[in-house]
Amino acid sequence: MTATKHVVVVGGGVLGVSTAMHLQRDGATVVLVTAGALADGASGRSLSWLNSAGSRSAAYHALRVAGIDRYRTLFAADPAREWLRFDGALYWHPDRAVTGQRHRAEVAHAYHSRLLAPAAAAAAVPGLHPDAVPEVAVHNPGEGWVSLPHLIDHLAAEFTALGGRIVTGAGRASVTTAAGVATGVTTTGGQRYDAEAVVVACGAATPAVVAELGVSIPDASPLSMLVLTEPAETAMSAVLNTPRVALRPNPGGTFALDHHWYEDRITEAADGTCTIDESVVKELVAEASALLDGEVTLTAASWKLGRKPVPGDGEPVFGELPTVPGCFVAFTHSGATLGLIAGELLAGEIRTGEPHPMLAPFRPDRFRP
Repeated sequence: MTATKHVVVVGGGVLGVSTAMHLQRDGATVVLVTAGALADGASGRSLSWLNSAGSRSAAYHALRVAGIDRYRTLFAADPAREWLRFDGALYWHPDRAVTGQRHRAEVAHAYHSRLLAPAAAAAAVPGLHPDAVPEVAVHNPGEGWVSLPHLIDHLAAEFTALGGRIVTGAGRASVTTAAGVATGVTTTGGQRYDAEAVVVACGAATPAVVAELGVSIPDASPLSMLVLTEPAETAMSAVLNTPRVALRPNPGGTFALDHHWYEDRITEAADGTCTIDESVVKELVAEASALLDGEVTLTAASWKLGRKPVPGDGEPVFGELPTVPGCFVAFTHSGATLGLIAGELLAGEIRTGEPHPMLAPFRPDRFRP
């Protein structure tokens, strides 16, 4: 370990809070600065399905599996937590060939994947309507889900107990530099926080923040919506990924719902606020209700809209900016699955100065001309 470092983390989502907590746990002195409240951005409207399903690069798969491992360790410490569960997931596509291709890709890297006929799928996933699966589905028994606002509260509690400081409602933050090296951040209110290292982990806003430093990170962040339902009586405990709705259980007997078919029906104003016609929300909730066995009718309790963080090439971006020493970034679509492991590995790099090999394929320098 190097000497104790003073670090400012920008962003109150799972990546920022996880990195801050791991740094503080390792002996650094950390201030976490966030524009609004904790978890009020993408982490507050994430389906947060814990998985490495489908087909992806070997390096990305390995990192996601490590991420799931850290959640299993957290789960083992208290299996009674209602905000972190491992009850499996089910996926199907209207084209049977696509479903089969996904299964074969998962088997190829030894991911726990079962190809099930409709009756077998209904037996494997209690609470699923027997007619929900048209032909065949992929069952992943080892997958799970997490409620990120609850996880963030859990991590923030440890962070502050260890002496970390959280500044909410700070507005937008900009990285300050001297001689090309990061020296801290300044908020829109004029507050300055000096540091030996800065972590930019502010979701879809990350590319804009580093652009001020002359760094380009391609951004493909789409508009998205997460719907939370009223409590419902059902045996459903698995995550469902279907052609018209993705569904996961949520604390308090509620459900979280999202998908992508309505992205072009979300309107974004110049100030970043988003709106959608309530009829779209009702349509999504109806699609979810149709998946559940019994006379279950879900009702929307609330919904949130905004940008879903997605790097331009779809791969995570983790590590130090090559042209701005001392400034680190954490920007990924898979913030939920990678939240714990990314915070741990990035904190280790900042504290020791030693790059971690599992983050090597995801460095921001891959975007340099």
